[in-house]
Amino acid sequence: MDKLTILSGNGNSDLTQRICAYLGVKMCDAKIGRFKDGEVEVDIRESVRGQDVFLIQPTCPPVNENLVELLVLLDALKRASARRINLVMPYYGYARQDRKVVPRAPISAKLVADMIQVAGGNKLERLVASELHAGQIQGFFNIPVDHLYTKDVFLDHFSQFDGKRLVVISPDAGGIDRARAYAQRLHNADIAIVDKRREEANESKIMHIVGDVKDKIAIIIDDMIDTAGTTVQVAEAAEKYGALEIYAACTHALLSDNAVERINNSPIKELIVANTIPLGEKENALQRLRVLDTSHIFGDAIEKIHVEKSVSALF
Repeated sequence: MDKLTILSGNGNSDLTQRICAYLGVKMCDAKIGRFKDGEVEVDIRESVRGQDVFLIQPTCPPVNENLVELLVLLDALKRASARRINLVMPYYGYARQDRKVVPRAPISAKLVADMIQVAGGNKLERLVASELHAGQIQGFFNIPVDHLYTKDVFLDHFSQFDGKRLVVISPDAGGIDRARAYAQRLHNADIAIVDKRREEANESKIMHIVGDVKDKIAIIIDDMIDTAGTTVQVAEAAEKYGALEIYAACTHALLSDNAVERINNSPIKELIVANTIPLGEKENALQRLRVLDTSHIFGDAIEKIHVEKSVSALF
């Protein structure tokens, strides 16, 4: 492991520190700040020449700040003669813009992929991502992509419900495979799907729940929660149709706009999220929150990639 270097941007330095502690390595010394005019300033204070570098940087809010920071870091590592660069993105911003849904719309997820590859050049050899909003984003890159899943940490948490009547709710048809995977591991729990109509970005209306939730513990599963509008509407619908208790779980807790207030005023008994995105002050503002650590998932992937072992067991 002497040729392993782990470097963190400002996107989620707490997660990087946890990963380093899990692997028993020291985080690379670097200063990542801003010039007076707001430009990103990067100073990598130790040599990375010939090193196998893992750069950890999610593009979570502030999205554009963290994205530009990521691009500058990749360029700095490339010019510092790193042997190879592996980018670890616990959260991939712009992932929801993965296709044209209206005329003259950009495919921003592909644009971000192109910028990342140009910044890293031929030194960028691999991307490690988790719970991509759309699996086809892997094909936007011309390098190997390891797509990690966080369901095991959530399933460990939900093991407290062994022997109880459960129903796993997918907020939309696109998440049915995720809901089915959870249901199978939760002793073949029932599945329900929400019929949802989205009028515009970040706004949706729940029509009805397809499936039986009456007298059951409902678990709403999603890859991300942004404004929490959909999640709260699903919870309210589940309560209306007779669910005994309602839990919501997601990997990426963006919690934009009035999400915290919506969740606090909702029937959701507990919100369970992963630590791919730092919550900051929101963590204290949420009344019923559980944050699950995913550092071992990324740590195992980093170690296997570094020593050239298969990572398929992690999928």
